[in-house]
Amino acid sequence: MKVLVFPLLLGVAVVAAPPKPVHWTGTISNGMKGDKISFDVAPDGKTLSNLTFQGYWRCGGKLEQMTAGPKQALTIQNGKASGVVVDPPKGGATAWRFEFDGDIGKTAAKGTFRMNINALSCDTYKLQWTAAPGQ
Repeated sequence: MKVLVFPLLLGVAVVAAPPKPVHWTGTISNGMKGDKISFDVAPDGKTLSNLTFQGYWRCGGKLEQMTAGPKQALTIQNGKASGVVVDPPKGGATAWRFEFDGDIGKTAAKGTFRMNINALSCDTYKLQWTAAPGQ
């Protein structure tokens, strides 16, 4: 006679990790060679965060290399993300200003970006970008 033994799973919970945002990277077509932009899109497609510009801007009359981006996320509605983020939020003479406008599709995105500090004469000027997910 064969006895079958079935293991019992008591108190075991399977916890799935929450979906991760999709990282997008892109290039700037009207800036300096090598300028880049990147950002993350939430799994539900409703939020754009971790916006980062890596490249050159003019600051006080000099060309400088910079990596920067706003801490605040932007809302995506109907495939479009648009807004101006000022850091610190209440502004000030040396406040950073980030202007972003983008059309975000499933496999491609494009738009404009500008980063400036008016009182210090620092500006990327309006840049044209294209990006793709997972690069």
